[in-house]
Amino acid sequence: MSLDPQMPSRGRLAALLVVQIAFGILAMTICLPSMQEWGAIFKADAGSVQMTFSGYLITYGGLQLLYGPLSDRFGRRRLLLFGLALSSLAPLAGSLAQGIDTLIAARVFQGAGAAACMVVGRAALQDLFQGPERTRWMAYVGMAMGLCPPTGTVLGGQLHVHFGWASNLLLMGLVGAVLFALAWRLLPVQEKHGDPKDHWLRQMVTAYGRLAREPAFLIDTTVLAATSAAFYVFLGSAPFVLGSYGIGPGTVGLYIMLAPLSYFVGNFMASRLIRLKGPVWLAWMGQTSTVGGIALVLVLAWAGLHHPLAFVGPLMLMGLGHGLLLPPTLAATVGVIPALAGAAAAVAGVSQQLLGALGGYWAGAVRHDTPVPATLLMMAFTLAAVLAQALSWRRARANAAERMPSDAAPDAQVTR
Repeated sequence: MSLDPQMPSRGRLAALLVVQIAFGILAMTICLPSMQEWGAIFKADAGSVQMTFSGYLITYGGLQLLYGPLSDRFGRRRLLLFGLALSSLAPLAGSLAQGIDTLIAARVFQGAGAAACMVVGRAALQDLFQGPERTRWMAYVGMAMGLCPPTGTVLGGQLHVHFGWASNLLLMGLVGAVLFALAWRLLPVQEKHGDPKDHWLRQMVTAYGRLAREPAFLIDTTVLAATSAAFYVFLGSAPFVLGSYGIGPGTVGLYIMLAPLSYFVGNFMASRLIRLKGPVWLAWMGQTSTVGGIALVLVLAWAGLHHPLAFVGPLMLMGLGHGLLLPPTLAATVGVIPALAGAAAAVAGVSQQLLGALGGYWAGAVRHDTPVPATLLMMAFTLAAVLAQALSWRRARANAAERMPSDAAPDAQVTR
């Protein structure tokens, strides 16, 4: 995205991009409280209700693979406007649904539109910033995204109780329309484009082939995907686990909000600590906090403590850990090859959302009268992220040792 004198300031434009990114997460989570009653409302089984969540995630992640390279070729603005238009119209149609299949379809199209907001927003931030400043803005992205699940679940629960389940979708349609108007006004019209002599499909294949040959990109993407899957297991299972404790739609969001709020705190800490400690320190502190929080849930459950706070309370450590871990990892993925920032953001996004969809689907298939099955799923995904993080750290140290004199390598501090 090229800057010119007629554009808004970097900060103003970046703030708009952060809000666009957060919009998709808000749209995803605002319906979680209503899911408790959709089975009865539409006379549908739990698997069908869960598909309103997983279906959103599948298109939200999958279409980022298309939007990312297309935004590199045709410009960020037009792809973002298309996505906002679709994610505004789909929930309006969903609010009129008379059956679960129609609602699933509306959520699928809503996710398809919101996918453009995520991938274009990340790529455009890469265009605007570099180095620690890019990580700082990625932390702001995380802070905004951390506020969305608690805001969405609390707001969605209250709207469900006072105005009915359809009010959530109507609100998302209105928000999408407002964001469309802001993007139309503020985003630059003239942007860089790819070589018009090269077909966009060939460019897409070339871009993904280039990224597939970058071990650092693949490892960081694995960390992102596995970490996000753990969080989506929590989002997908929390309404049902908390429902087993007698927590209904009106108050379930107050419990779910604890982990995302701690994610906000972790991102805030990351934005302040990145210049002092570096990305490696942030990543490992994040992994340590995440594993500790999930393990504490299991310990309390196996000790027989059956209380909603015994489930969501320790997971505040998971949220804090994710907030420390994701900003430097996100910055690394889009910065590996700057010219392919859109494609890189797409791969990172689709990996997060598709593995998250799988995690959310599995979360719906396990027992929810106890938090143990869902928590074990969270731990499995988290340990996969820890393993990938260890591979990344070892590879970075090996590369640094090759570039340094032999007598300096053993004491070198690697901060990729």
